[in-house]
Amino acid sequence: MSIEEFESISITLGVGGLILYMMFIMYKLGKESKAGKFGMFIIFLALGLGIFGFVAKTIIVEMMKQ
Repeated sequence: MSIEEFESISITLGVGGLILYMMFIMYKLGKESKAGKFGMFIIFLALGLGIFGFVAKTIIVEMMKQ
């Protein structure tokens, strides 16, 4: 395994783990604030858009490389 392959796998797993942790934090924030169903939806929508933007940027960059 080359250094480039290791770095690629590491960053994918690292960012994926951080995204999962961020989702856990959003869930915990909603539960502790007793946000209810609509409040949880808004929390996940608003904070989840940042995750979506990161994923969309990655896809767009890969498409532009081709």
